[in-house]
Amino acid sequence: MKIIRYRMKRRKIASAARLVLLLSLPLTAAVSVKVLPEVRDAIMSVGSLRVVRSEEADNKVITRSFTDKKADASLLQSSITLSEGYGLADEQEDTLVKLISPLDMVSRNAGPKPYPSLSDYTEGGDIIRTTYGKYSGTTFFDLPNGGQINNKTELPNDTLIAESRCLPNFTVSDTDEPQVLIYHTHTTESFEPCVRDKYDADFNYRTTDDTKNMVMVGNAIQAELEAAGYSVIHATDIHDYPSYNGSYSRSRETILPILEQYPSIKVALDIHRDAISGDGTAAQPYIDVNGREAAQVMIISGCDDGTLGMPNYMKNFHFACCLQQQLESDYAGLTRPILFDYRHYNQDLTTGSLLIEVGSHCNTLDQAQYSGQLIGQSLSRLLDSVKET
Repeated sequence: MKIIRYRMKRRKIASAARLVLLLSLPLTAAVSVKVLPEVRDAIMSVGSLRVVRSEEADNKVITRSFTDKKADASLLQSSITLSEGYGLADEQEDTLVKLISPLDMVSRNAGPKPYPSLSDYTEGGDIIRTTYGKYSGTTFFDLPNGGQINNKTELPNDTLIAESRCLPNFTVSDTDEPQVLIYHTHTTESFEPCVRDKYDADFNYRTTDDTKNMVMVGNAIQAELEAAGYSVIHATDIHDYPSYNGSYSRSRETILPILEQYPSIKVALDIHRDAISGDGTAAQPYIDVNGREAAQVMIISGCDDGTLGMPNYMKNFHFACCLQQQLESDYAGLTRPILFDYRHYNQDLTTGSLLIEVGSHCNTLDQAQYSGQLIGQSLSRLLDSVKET
């Protein structure tokens, strides 16, 4: 079993390191920030896109799409300036860990299914750049501090509204023991290399190159948590290649021994990406956060109808609601509604177990990595709020 474990850091060490980093920056350096386009010229309607989540499909409708390609290019160019948060100290308390762009990373072992080169490209259908906004309908309801729930169960919305006000059913502490586990049931899920008009018709958006798949996103989450002083175990095992079927059973076999060895773990995150496509098009759900494009995020919290063996599913729901509201408070519009449905996804193992979809297959590698960092920052703030005193 392959597990990446980074150094366990206490908050004092992380804070001191960050202070040294900030003081080492030239005080007279000018921060160049490009002005982002304020208006997107083309708005179009796209109907009946098929949303594929893991092994199942749901129907969704995308109501708006931004297609200003010139504006997209300027966004990519300006992202370098703001990628590390430098120059924003007066506006933001925290800065992001400096990470290498996934396109600039080279894997030591890309495995049997490497990521395709930019030149190895067969033009497919249109990529529809879109930002999902607020949903309406009887299954949706708002959370008090931002975000929504998509209730696909038979439980009344009023019941879930009351439950959504609860704090997580766990606490964390100042310890060197790991308190967060990150893993990937569908490890090989991957993304577009960059913003472009058409997707690659010959690429199934899966790769064993861990600099270009979900391990890369998990590393981004981990980096922010560890910078905040939280110890993390990141299980990077591939569970969906060469066979996709049975992935959840294999990921369960990976994480059970870890949870047994480290009872200090309170949070277990299965990091995926979505796949939103239909009618020869594919969606790229994104949002601008501090001048950079981030992939929109969706949390899945499973409900038990009495047949799934998850008696504590509502405790996971409490955690999901708290994380959703933290993300929305920090980065308004980053999330899509929490999917609350009859799903198992190994969420019986802790009371802080969630599946998180980071973007879709036509989001870019950089967008997904950036969202991973934002998730890590928001999660660390939420954990701070439930820390034992």
